[in-house]
Amino acid sequence: MAISSIWFCDFLRPPGVTSSFLHKQALLTSRRESLRFEGSTNCNSSRFKCARFRTSSMMTERKERNAEDALDGEFVDVDDNMQALHTPPKMPERDFAGTPYVPVYVMLPLGVINMNSELVDQESLVNQLRILKSINVDGVMVDCWWGIVEAHTPQVYNWSGYKRLFQIVRELKLKLQVVMSFHECGGNVGDDVYIPLPQWVIEIGQSNPDIYFTDREGRRNTECLTWGIDKERVLRCRTAVEVYFDYMRSFRVEFDEFFEDGIITEIEVGLGPCGELRYPSYPAKHGWRYPGIGEFQCYDKYLMKSLSKAAEARGHLFWARDPENAGSYNSTPHETGFFRDGGDYDSYYGRFFLNWYSQVLVDHGDHVLALANLAFEGTCIAAKVSGIHWWYKTASHAAELTSGFYNPSNRDGYAPIAAMLKKHRVALNFTCVELRTLDQHEDFPEALADPEGLVWQVLNAAWDVSILVASENALPCYDREGYNKILENAKPRNDPDGRHLSAFTYLRLSSVLMERHNFVEFERFVKRMHGKV
Repeated sequence: MAISSIWFCDFLRPPGVTSSFLHKQALLTSRRESLRFEGSTNCNSSRFKCARFRTSSMMTERKERNAEDALDGEFVDVDDNMQALHTPPKMPERDFAGTPYVPVYVMLPLGVINMNSELVDQESLVNQLRILKSINVDGVMVDCWWGIVEAHTPQVYNWSGYKRLFQIVRELKLKLQVVMSFHECGGNVGDDVYIPLPQWVIEIGQSNPDIYFTDREGRRNTECLTWGIDKERVLRCRTAVEVYFDYMRSFRVEFDEFFEDGIITEIEVGLGPCGELRYPSYPAKHGWRYPGIGEFQCYDKYLMKSLSKAAEARGHLFWARDPENAGSYNSTPHETGFFRDGGDYDSYYGRFFLNWYSQVLVDHGDHVLALANLAFEGTCIAAKVSGIHWWYKTASHAAELTSGFYNPSNRDGYAPIAAMLKKHRVALNFTCVELRTLDQHEDFPEALADPEGLVWQVLNAAWDVSILVASENALPCYDREGYNKILENAKPRNDPDGRHLSAFTYLRLSSVLMERHNFVEFERFVKRMHGKV
């Protein structure tokens, strides 16, 4: 089904059927007719697996721009034969002049504040921020790391480095998006610093490792706390949600002037690994490699106790167990009895387990965001949902299932999340808006990935319940092709309701972004997001 047909179906769909669900059905009808590719690839690179293609694309795009546009009067020598071989015909670009204004923020480096809560390389940062301001970037995003601020003693907070940073941002007349980062930094793609959880939490974990998410082999993931202790008083007589609330309340009091002056425009509340609402189902440190399906992460004693209670309430105590045929981190769906077409994921037991597993995720978001609304009353709050796009073109959507998104082909797994966010008036921040499905097919056809289909489904699930939708790129992006894809998602063409993103946050401020040819392209992107060209 063409995209235009899917838009038309919005007017014809039966009551109670979401547009995102209709889109999924259209994808399923056509997935067996999709492009087939021969050959195989070595799958040893990291998350999302498109960095290699993106590099090639970026080089080709730079040659195109320099040869045809001669931006800023600068030219780069281009081999005519290579240009003829690799440059596809240029399509007319859409004119975004007069389109809605979408604010653009830029993420600051992960290590802008060090472990002593001190601002790092202030002079260089100020120069970069001035350059961003000169092209009318709206503001910046910064992580406020739990492991830095409450590092040594419970309820003793050191905000000093952040206070200096926020003063600089205000002086430059920029705005702030602030992330309450309750996870560890390090070990994920793009992590160039290591920031652990607070030392006092690590000490608790040494005597009680069940405070962490745990896989079937008993390996603990120290990136964040298991949702099984959300209401367990195991953190020096506090529950996990109480710890998060106290931290958020301290921030709100400490930076009251920045809220009152309108400098802080949004608080994004970290809800899991990488700050995302998902289970840590594909950790590289445990051997995961793209496009592995990942593993369920519910084997700490607290979540297993929750599963037992759910099985007892259902009247089937023998269901108080994990799926035994779900494979391992790097399995493919068809290799497993649980995720294969017609597999146990769709059995009575499978549906029970996946309902419970995904409901724990929704309940965690519900608990934390309720308290965030108390701490930040009157401020826009957002929650980030990750784009698990590999295996999207299979029936089970295995990688989404292990991450906690109960989104097989016969169920809309993002509608319950959108409903929960609607309940708390929280915006949805979604990733991977720069990725193209064709790119994934060319580099990794075996992954049956569909980032465009996933983005379409999730954005419509949120828009169907009338919540704000923001987004960010999943991987570094410097080329026009990637920016144009972001623009398409930010401002859908011919949307009868005029829907568009509420904001876009660019990942991330770096010396590479500041290189002249990259920055010229970024400036053009900002103007188009603002509806200027």
